[in-house]
Amino acid sequence: MSHATRSRPPTARLPVVAPIVLALLGLTASAGCSTTSEPAPAASPVRTAAAPSPTASPSASSTPTDAAWAQLMTPMNEKALALLTLAADRATEPRLRAFATRLHSGQEAELGRLRPLLARMGLPDTDVHAGHDMPGMVTETDLEAARAAEGAAFDRLFLTGIRDHLRHSAQVSRSEITAGARADAKQLAAALVTAREAALTELEGLPGAAQALG
Repeated sequence: MSHATRSRPPTARLPVVAPIVLALLGLTASAGCSTTSEPAPAASPVRTAAAPSPTASPSASSTPTDAAWAQLMTPMNEKALALLTLAADRATEPRLRAFATRLHSGQEAELGRLRPLLARMGLPDTDVHAGHDMPGMVTETDLEAARAAEGAAFDRLFLTGIRDHLRHSAQVSRSEITAGARADAKQLAAALVTAREAALTELEGLPGAAQALG
């Protein structure tokens, strides 16, 4: 399922965190996420959608890279869970349904670590990328297409969508490992990369994957 052909209204603007996310991805603005808003200076703090909780304790070791990674990975997992829920119920092949069920559990467990990480950074648990087509993000358009598809067509949409999610989230997490500063964020990023590499290997051997993924 290609994200490159979808267009957004010209007025859509990204939060200040977007240039940092694109740097993590190693992408340009043409890769699916507009950066028409003015970029933040390199030393500027990441702007959040709401004031931090009074009980939060932002770490002095946090950097905009750490914040950008956590604020992207959290909604990426949340959106992927919706597609995995559909696949666990509607995929035609039992192996696909079992894979979706296991991956759903794993991504929920990751959210159980990502959300407390956001709190420790003093960041809100909100989707700062809402309304923007980030690479690897399962969108509402993707979910609508999946809900409308049946049989082999649904399987193809699931396989391509979850493959893109796994690939891009692994890419972002590798960048956090090398460019981030927080030890807890880097450790979680390493765990996510390991999980995604294993899931991608399994995905390639699932029924219909060779045809769907090319």
